[in-house]
Amino acid sequence: LANYSGYTSRAASNSLRHPSTYSDDEYADVDWDKLGFGLTPTDYMYVMRCSKDDNFKEGRLSRYANIEISPSAGGIYEGTKANRTEDGRILLFRPDQNATRMMHGAERMCMPSPSIQQFVDAVKETVFANKRWIPPPGKGSLYVRPLLVGTGPILGLAPAPEYTFLVYASPVRNYFKEGTAPLNLYIDEEFVRASPGGAGGVKTITNYAPVLKALARAKDRGFSDVLYLDAVNRKYLEEVSSCNIFIVKGNRISTPAISGTILQGITRKSILEIAKDHGYQVEERAIPVDDLGDADEVFCTGTAVGVAPVGSITHRNRRIEFKTESSLVYKELYSTLVGLQTGRIEDKKGWTVEIH
Repeated sequence: LANYSGYTSRAASNSLRHPSTYSDDEYADVDWDKLGFGLTPTDYMYVMRCSKDDNFKEGRLSRYANIEISPSAGGIYEGTKANRTEDGRILLFRPDQNATRMMHGAERMCMPSPSIQQFVDAVKETVFANKRWIPPPGKGSLYVRPLLVGTGPILGLAPAPEYTFLVYASPVRNYFKEGTAPLNLYIDEEFVRASPGGAGGVKTITNYAPVLKALARAKDRGFSDVLYLDAVNRKYLEEVSSCNIFIVKGNRISTPAISGTILQGITRKSILEIAKDHGYQVEERAIPVDDLGDADEVFCTGTAVGVAPVGSITHRNRRIEFKTESSLVYKELYSTLVGLQTGRIEDKKGWTVEIH
C-alpha cells in the first residue's frame, strides 16, 4: 500500500483506533445541499492484509490515499451506509449482513475473508474516523465501501497469493440523477446480466461489468436504467443494473426469487420483512415479464438507491406505466426503512449499530 508502511511506522506513538490527527470539526467543509452520488474522498480508510493460506488479523486506519496493487489484482466489494440521527447519534444498518455476503462471495471466488466481527469493527472504525463527513440529517449519508482484493501477483488461472481488505467512505445523496422522481426502465433483450452457474449472486466487479454497455445505451435513449431478463428463457424478470425489483398488485408484493443469478440485496431482504410487518402478502417467485402489464406499482431497492419508484418500463417498444402518485406502497415501506436507519423509529429488530 502506497502509504501503509509509513502509517504503521508511526503506529507505536499514535492510537490506531483514535489517531491524534482526527479533525475536531463537527462537519467537513462540504456544501451538503449540493451533495450528489459521486466519490468525495474522506479522511481515513481501513486496511487489513492476509496471505493466501492465512487468516486476516489486525488492520489499521490510514489516511485515504491511492494503494499500490499488482496489475493482475481483482476482488469483491460491499456497500453500506452510516446516518446521523436528529439527536446526534451515528447509526449503521445491518453491517453483519454485508459481512456475511462478503464471506459468501469470497468462498465462491476462492478468497479468504475477514470474520463478521473483523468486518463490522473495520466499518465502525472507518465511519468513526470520518464522522465529520457524515451529512446532517436529511442531507444524505456516508456511503461505506469495504473491498476485498487480491493484491499478490499471479499470471496463471489460480487464486492470488496475497489479499488486502480495506474500507473507505464517501458522503453521498441520491444515486439516480432523477433524485426521488420515478425511474423509467428499459428491458434490453440483447444483453443478459448473469447466467445460471455463474457469479450473478456475488457482489464482485465482474457481476457489474456486463451491464455497462447496455446501461450506457439505455441512458443515451433517455432511460434511467436497464431491467434484465433471465439468460435461459428471456422471459422472467431478474434485476436492474444496480438494484433489485419489486412489483405490487393489490395487497401482494412480489420480487424475483434468489436462484444464484440475482444479488441478495440487504435492502431487498429488509423490505421483504418490513412488508410482512405491514400486513402485505409477500412472495419470492419467478416473475414473467408479462406480469408487468397487470402491476399497480413497481419499485427498486438497494443500498445506494434506497427504495425508488418506477414510473414506466419499456419493452419491445411498448411503454407500461405505473402509479406514482397518491397512496403508494413503496412510500409506506421506504418511510419505515429510513425511520429505522435514521433512528426516528425504534429498532426492535436489532438491525442498527450505533457508533460511539
